[in-house]
Amino acid sequence: MPYDTITVETDQRGVTHVQLNLPDTRNALSGQMINDLTDFAVGITAGGATRVVVLSGAGKMFCAGGDLNWMHEQINADRAARMAAARKLAMMLNALNEMPVPLIGKIHGGAFGGGVGLACVCDVALAEAGTKFGLTETRLGLIPATISPYVIARMGEGNARRVFMSARVFGSQEAASLGITARALPADALGAAIEAEVTPYLQVAPHAVAASKALARALGHVINAAVIDDTISRLADTWEGREAAHGIAAFLNKETPDWG
Repeated sequence: MPYDTITVETDQRGVTHVQLNLPDTRNALSGQMINDLTDFAVGITAGGATRVVVLSGAGKMFCAGGDLNWMHEQINADRAARMAAARKLAMMLNALNEMPVPLIGKIHGGAFGGGVGLACVCDVALAEAGTKFGLTETRLGLIPATISPYVIARMGEGNARRVFMSARVFGSQEAASLGITARALPADALGAAIEAEVTPYLQVAPHAVAASKALARALGHVINAAVIDDTISRLADTWEGREAAHGIAAFLNKETPDWG
């Protein structure tokens, strides 16, 4: 099916390439992109036409995080609308995380906020050397709420506390050391490295792959309805605070917020 904000192409081997396709906004997660990614993810079944998915971004950057205009809309909404918007974001991440096929991330340029969340729901992510990463929500008076179960599952609490609160931007080598990505490679080697990750999945039983992925999730960091609901509430609470309204407005108006 056609999508407004992503492109989806499946080759004859069953490799589906999904590309975030809003390069003018650095592939920021708009409401429509959230819907498109969710629709794609829930449509994937074990043993279907898709054996493995490769997720990438068009243009100069993988994903800049949440779309600021979309975030600003939540500041002006009532609590029910904020909760509904946060739930859409949370369920998009959950749908990608629970896809019964391998998800391989091809990261370049930058991954910030929700972009880091997307990298962390991938079963493996590889980054182009020089890519910048950051959980930059606190610069805007927000918190990395709905992405947090997946980010912490990937890097652990200790590593998360290194980068969750400071909004510090870090490089591709540190992202690999934190576990966000498996490794960083030169731009001219990234394509071959992605292909090397793809190839083994074309030689194994699809339903066994799906069951193995489900097993790993079941034995790993708990991400259930209660955890997801808690992150949704925390994000909605933060959107209601003064800092979020001030921080997002300052960013959109190219002003310096109170906290510098």
